[in-house]
Amino acid sequence: MTATRQDAWSQDEDLLLAEVVLRYIREGGTQLSAFEEVGRQLTRTAAACGFRWNSYVRKQYKSGIELAKKQRKESRKQVPTMDDEFVKQDEPKDSSKAKPVEAESNTLTIQNVISFLEKYETSQRDLHNVMKENEQLKNQVLQMQVEVDTIKAEKVALENNLQIIEEDYKALIEIMERARKMVVLQEDERSKKVKFQMDRNGNLERIEK
Repeated sequence: MTATRQDAWSQDEDLLLAEVVLRYIREGGTQLSAFEEVGRQLTRTAAACGFRWNSYVRKQYKSGIELAKKQRKESRKQVPTMDDEFVKQDEPKDSSKAKPVEAESNTLTIQNVISFLEKYETSQRDLHNVMKENEQLKNQVLQMQVEVDTIKAEKVALENNLQIIEEDYKALIEIMERARKMVVLQEDERSKKVKFQMDRNGNLERIEK
């Protein structure tokens, strides 16, 4: 089973959606059928296609929609429907004795109602799934933002600790340098105090001041 897409719509996909919907309008089809066809081509749900059409694409094709509706009306006037042909075949030869028969281009049957309700239920379920997925994505974004903020705070704390360590290290180096200098000075002072003299036996001995 192919997974439905949830990525952003491209310009080519918007164009395909507009072409299919306008064609269905001209031919007297339903927008739901158009959304289902586009969904199959783009691997998207019909609800996602319908949401994209109503929220964005339809606003870009107002003049095209009016033209498609006009063409649909003109085609209905010029081309007789199957119901009209059926009525004409069943008309009695003696029109004076025949009862008037009203032909309807769209016959409402129980099967049509059931089919419409099934498609409507499917579209509503798809829309619910889209809204649920959208809510999940929002929660994930919020969670990721919290994690980012936490990482930023930890980064600042680490930088502060590193600065403190560097300052302590410099202070320790300075203390060690001062201690080394003091040891050298003490050795110098001690070497200055040492003197040698000859003892009675003619040997040198060290004496301190």
